[in-house]
Amino acid sequence: MRFLALELILSLLDVRGHIPRFDDFRPAPAAPAPGSAVRAVTAAIAVFLVLSLAVWATVWLAVNIL
Repeated sequence: MRFLALELILSLLDVRGHIPRFDDFRPAPAAPAPGSAVRAVTAAIAVFLVLSLAVWATVWLAVNIL
């Protein structure tokens, strides 16, 4: 009964179709692509810069309001 309730909740939330089955996974390549590490570092730096800019803007706004 609990499984049917969980399946009903998942189908109402439209999550049921997004759960991958075992056949949906493709085998990963043996070695990563050469530029993937550079891309990952670049993305991490970009996220860090955006977050620091958001924190700086919040503090600047708070100081100017007070």
